[in-house]
Amino acid sequence: QVQLVESGGGLVPPGGSLRLSCAASARTFTSLAMGWFRQAPGKEREFVVSISWSGGTTLYADSVKGRFTISRDNGKYTVYLQMNSLRPEDTAVYYCAAKAAQFRLSVFRRADQYDSWGRGTQVTVSS
Repeated sequence: QVQLVESGGGLVPPGGSLRLSCAASARTFTSLAMGWFRQAPGKEREFVVSISWSGGTTLYADSVKGRFTISRDNGKYTVYLQMNSLRPEDTAVYYCAAKAAQFRLSVFRRADQYDSWGRGTQVTVSS
């Protein structure tokens, strides 16, 4: 059982930056692939990025590549999402997700592949 808690959301102007955090209450964090998804009002949940449990592999959605960066600190059981050059279309609730992975370099793009989810943190990009 993995409990995930997101934090760091807020209101920022276009072009601004935020860093989201996802804290996991699991000693098995080092064997979990992690992901970020987002969901805007009236839209389906959208893949943002995934990182392997080793940190050696990352997979970004085209819409955020070059602007967002995922990282993890296994010693703190935490994954981060640094978001730069934010746009109004980035406005959404951002969810952290975890999946038990057999291999160090595995990443996952589909929401239904993940085992555990946080409750989300709101990111609003508005002038």
